[in-house]
Amino acid sequence: MAAALLAGCGPADPPKSGKKDGKSAAALPSREVRTLPAEIRPMERAVSVIGSLAAIEHATLSVKVSGRLQSLGVDIGTQVRKGEPVAQIESVDYELKLKSAEALLAQARARLGLPLAGSDDTVNPEETSTARQANAAVQEALHQRDRIRELSKRGISPQTEMDTADANYTIAFNRHLEAFEEIRQRQGVLQQRRVEVEIARQQLADTKITAPFDGIVQERKASPGEFLNTAAPIVTLVKVDPLRLRIEVPERHTAGVRIGQKVRLTLEGDTNKYSSTVSRLSPAISEGSRMLVVEADIANGTGALRPGSFARADIVIAEQEPATAVPKEALITFAGIEKIFLVKDGKAVEKNITTGRRANGFIEIIGGIKPGDPVVIQPGNLQNGQPVTKPRAFP
Repeated sequence: MAAALLAGCGPADPPKSGKKDGKSAAALPSREVRTLPAEIRPMERAVSVIGSLAAIEHATLSVKVSGRLQSLGVDIGTQVRKGEPVAQIESVDYELKLKSAEALLAQARARLGLPLAGSDDTVNPEETSTARQANAAVQEALHQRDRIRELSKRGISPQTEMDTADANYTIAFNRHLEAFEEIRQRQGVLQQRRVEVEIARQQLADTKITAPFDGIVQERKASPGEFLNTAAPIVTLVKVDPLRLRIEVPERHTAGVRIGQKVRLTLEGDTNKYSSTVSRLSPAISEGSRMLVVEADIANGTGALRPGSFARADIVIAEQEPATAVPKEALITFAGIEKIFLVKDGKAVEKNITTGRRANGFIEIIGGIKPGDPVVIQPGNLQNGQPVTKPRAFP
């Protein structure tokens, strides 16, 4: 018994490894793979950005003159043409103002001896009745002075009468000058009345609100019967063909952006793809966001695109630019990590990589490999360090 207990207290038997020679697990089996060399391919270089669509023209139509809104012939979604009536302010008050201004104009023309109606305001001051009357007074005073001066030389007329005649002539002459000044003043009043008529006529025309461009009513802000003060909004009008694509490019990519470059566009919830070119560039980078505002015009003849839509765009910086690329079948992506397998010394070598552009079934590899390196195609469950057969060309 004692011997049995001592035997039970001895060290436990070591675990069986399954390997008589003490080596680690068996080596990975060799696998035949297909490879293609990495190559230099011309690829498009583009900057991916986000932005939104906006109306090419956006205006809130307001009244230029106060008054009661008599009619409003549009509503949300109504299409209007440039110059088409949109709303009408009651015009009776402004018609009366125009008639009053025209009456004052006729009165001013009459004071200058012109017909009551007409567009020619040319006046010869010498031909006016005021100037003729003043000129006649000057001539009479002049003759009276000359007659008394002749009598005074003969000793018939006293000096006092001569002095009176000289004073009368001076008064008449100054009144003649004053008459010309009055005519010029009347001419000024005539021009003022002419301007007042034009203002009244313009105010009457402003009672009709028309569309400044072809567009669609986005919002209605007034109703018939309301009294509107000057500058009160009536409707918001937008032009949606073309649309304005407004995108923001990070500062690090702005050096390559130019007017005229191709832009590809996709919209949220829209499977169609649209294209355009860069139309406008902001002259400065935003200090807050460090972004450059870029705009492009997007054709919208069908009206399917709407302002305010979220957009993703690619600005093509270069059409053909050399890049080290591999077939897309060589890429393995797992948990956000991208890698490929190379063949080196008869074994598969795993390589974590960063990808770039993609085009025509090839993917740009940014660093880590060089042209000519054999890349495994469709590696599947290939493991790092696994032996591979001599690479053969991909059929």
